[in-house]
Amino acid sequence: MQIRELKIPDSYEITPKQFGDDRGVFLEWYRFDALADVVGHSIDLRQANTSVSKRGVVRGIHFADVPRGQAKYVTATHGAVLDYVVDIRVGSPTYGQWDSVLLDDVDRRAIYLAEGLGHAFVALTDDATVSYLVTDTFKAEREHGIDPLDAEIGLVFPPEAGEALLSPKDTSAPSLAEAASAGLLPTWDDMRSFYASLDSKES
Repeated sequence: MQIRELKIPDSYEITPKQFGDDRGVFLEWYRFDALADVVGHSIDLRQANTSVSKRGVVRGIHFADVPRGQAKYVTATHGAVLDYVVDIRVGSPTYGQWDSVLLDDVDRRAIYLAEGLGHAFVALTDDATVSYLVTDTFKAEREHGIDPLDAEIGLVFPPEAGEALLSPKDTSAPSLAEAASAGLLPTWDDMRSFYASLDSKES
């Protein structure tokens, strides 16, 4: 597989090698060792999630308190989504910026984002099926959201997504500035220390 760092530090696009014949296709969509070589430590996976979304559904921007936080490894097993990583780490050189990866059942890419980063996607097809491997179990009291329509962040949804469909929870989420003022966001320095602590466990 090929692994490329995105413009947001600590996030990566993973493109697997596919082996196809008249029976179908085979691929490795996750390799702990290949990812660990790039990230600096192995990923301690603790939960797997799947969501199915109709075209236009927007999920996110979501993040969890650190430590422990939720690093995420995400792929689309059916249909297509545009997946976003948003830098919400106060003090980061790319704070408030985002990057995106097309996840679909053609190229079968995945995206990895470290703890402390915001995550969202928009479904480009009906029945878009997304699977997530995450490094902590869901804890409602430690989960937070940021309004995916926040103009300061400026996520761009492609025209093929159609009308954006959001949950009441996501539409009522604070803006990036409001979340920062409320002290909900991680800091760049704290996250650098946290990542270093994970790296040190591998040595």
